[in-house]
Amino acid sequence: MKPKTDCVKIGILGCGAIGARVAKSVKEDLTRDCQLTGLYDIDLKKAERISKSLLLDNVVKKTIPDLIKSCDCMVEAVNAKSIRPIIRQALQARKSVLSMSVGKLLNASDLFQLARKNKCHLLLPSGAIAGIDAIKAASLVGIDTITLTTRKPPSGFIDDPYLREKGIHLSEITKETVIFEGNVTTAVKAFPRNINVAATLALASQCREKILVRVIVSPKCTTNSHTIELKGKFGHILTQTDNFVCPDNPKTSYLAVLSGIQTLKQYCSGVFIGT
Repeated sequence: MKPKTDCVKIGILGCGAIGARVAKSVKEDLTRDCQLTGLYDIDLKKAERISKSLLLDNVVKKTIPDLIKSCDCMVEAVNAKSIRPIIRQALQARKSVLSMSVGKLLNASDLFQLARKNKCHLLLPSGAIAGIDAIKAASLVGIDTITLTTRKPPSGFIDDPYLREKGIHLSEITKETVIFEGNVTTAVKAFPRNINVAATLALASQCREKILVRVIVSPKCTTNSHTIELKGKFGHILTQTDNFVCPDNPKTSYLAVLSGIQTLKQYCSGVFIGT
């Protein structure tokens, strides 16, 4: 997989905590392989703040089509109910897309087909979990069972619609409590901002129907923890990541943001290891 040009033009859709960190990395750390050519947010002031802080001129775009036109690869980092039409728009323009909203692409085979047809790429970061390369390898010979157990502190679920619907009050949780147990599709719908890892796991393993997702809230948690266990013809895999939260967004693991930056780095440099 190779990018279109030696120096890839990067456009960032969404200038919140994640978009800002990606922009900073492109400007300061990835200058050898890419350059930041576009910033867009529905709140243009956010894009302007990033542009000013990074001393960049003429990168703030007033429309999404302008952003897409300005880049070779669009980084999607927005918190929207539906991001697929925008990703489709970019792919139709033959622009690659790095999507941080993996949970919204669980049933997006049409987008992957469009990317293949237009000879561009829809890139998905590994997120806040480890061992995705091994999981993809294991899927070649068959996976029997997969269990994902996610533990987070109450702060990671503030204002979550699922908790309101189920009448779960975070202030009343005094010990480790299972607030969800079920399949990937239901988990992603219930926790769109908290369980991207379940969608990543489903896409990597190609056997979502075999995945059991368990979500736990614990006042004792100081990290966002994800434990994955797989069994199959390949053997047995057990991984656990204990992630510090992103300094700018307690609902996001820092590793998830870093994995997006690393995926972008790999794509732009053309060097892929364990993907």
